[in-house]
Amino acid sequence: MNRINIASRRTFLKSTAAVSALSAFPFIRASAQGQATPNEKVNLACCGIGNQGKNDINTLYNTGLCNIVALCDTEINDTSSKARVGDILKKFPNAPRYTDFRKMLDKHDKEIDAVLIATPDHSHFVITMEAMRRGKGVFVEKPLAQSFHQLDLLMAAELKYKVATQMGNQGHSDGNYFQFKSYAEAGMMKGITKFVAHMNGGRRWHKWGGDVNKIKAAIVKQDKPDFMDWDTWLAHVAERDYTPQYLNGDWRCFYDFGNGALGDWGAHILDTGHEFLNWGLPTSVEPIKMTGWNPITFPMQCTLLFKVPARGEGLPACDVFWYEGQNNSPELPDGFSATTVKTDAPASGGGSGFGKDLPPGKEIYGDGFVFKGGSHGSTLSAIGPTADAVKAKLPQYPKSPSNHYKNFLLGVKGAEECRSRFSVSGPLSQFMNLGVIATHVNAKIDFDLKTRRITNHPVADALLKIGEPPRKGWEEYFKV
Repeated sequence: MNRINIASRRTFLKSTAAVSALSAFPFIRASAQGQATPNEKVNLACCGIGNQGKNDINTLYNTGLCNIVALCDTEINDTSSKARVGDILKKFPNAPRYTDFRKMLDKHDKEIDAVLIATPDHSHFVITMEAMRRGKGVFVEKPLAQSFHQLDLLMAAELKYKVATQMGNQGHSDGNYFQFKSYAEAGMMKGITKFVAHMNGGRRWHKWGGDVNKIKAAIVKQDKPDFMDWDTWLAHVAERDYTPQYLNGDWRCFYDFGNGALGDWGAHILDTGHEFLNWGLPTSVEPIKMTGWNPITFPMQCTLLFKVPARGEGLPACDVFWYEGQNNSPELPDGFSATTVKTDAPASGGGSGFGKDLPPGKEIYGDGFVFKGGSHGSTLSAIGPTADAVKAKLPQYPKSPSNHYKNFLLGVKGAEECRSRFSVSGPLSQFMNLGVIATHVNAKIDFDLKTRRITNHPVADALLKIGEPPRKGWEEYFKV
């Protein structure tokens, strides 16, 4: 099993206040390399057990393929009636509990096969790196990491440690994945020159209207609850005062902690286009519209244009548009009718009410055809005057052999290949991250595909490594 500086870090951890396990758990032994054998259940440790983490844990457990053997959350000691961690603690009362993932992994290293990471965007990276180098499979909520450079390191770690990896864009194992794959393999998708994606629901940061004074007033320092492990919550980012405004999903509002609506929903809407149209990375990203821009939180409305160059196998250059924000919907093609929101799309703790706005989805423009689609696993349908002729040519596509969670657990057991493994989801997350950077600086950025640098904007180029250098004690994670 691969280990890096674990002994020295244990010495550091022993000098801090210990968070001991509350009770013993009857572990089922895993294989020597830390991943389950084909006939065993996967021993799963969970980091982030409220909100989306709760949904992930329940769905993974309901596959019947895993044991929940340890729980970690920086709010795990909250005993109030409103505690976000309460439901999972009641469901798994015998699982040891921790606020610090490092202590959990040190204590139960030999028993754990895989780790769920459903924490805020900024802390995905360090938890995932620690788990991977210990030989654990990792299921990481989207986006995989906060910065472009962190994603490079995660993909390098996947190659080095050879563990099962999966990003939590659940639709990547549903109907749209197999449909798009079949259409692309049949040559139906070669003429696509325009791909329009949109998520126009209300977001958490819209309540401030982009007003910097209101934002600063909202994040003013407050007394930290005794149960809160604020130091671990911050992870590698610079120290700052505690405020509850960063918690409960509101971290997604801020450039320092989240990736906004694009990082949240882009992975559910852009994913199959990115994989099966071989987008790779764009040569530029340009803000077409920006309303309520400010340097702290994401804007009220944002429209981005990603320029994807021509690729091999006859794929032409493609303009990829991203629309977000209320009352910022794209112009719709002839024959479009309302797209139904998938019922398997998880609820957002901060609200994504669509009202009369266009539900999340996409419109795909090719040579003689137009497809429309929704989010997650929603399948495409041909629309417009050529729809009947296009439908007559479309191939059949298979059903999914396993949902996204089962696919991951089977990947840990060596029975399937994870569909959204880091070699697939890493470049998708980097594609989105370049859009986040263009939004952050509110300027067009030019990206050199060979040097993997932003060539026209030094501040934007520096944001490829946002959150670096890490604060003292967290440096080890930025090495593979």
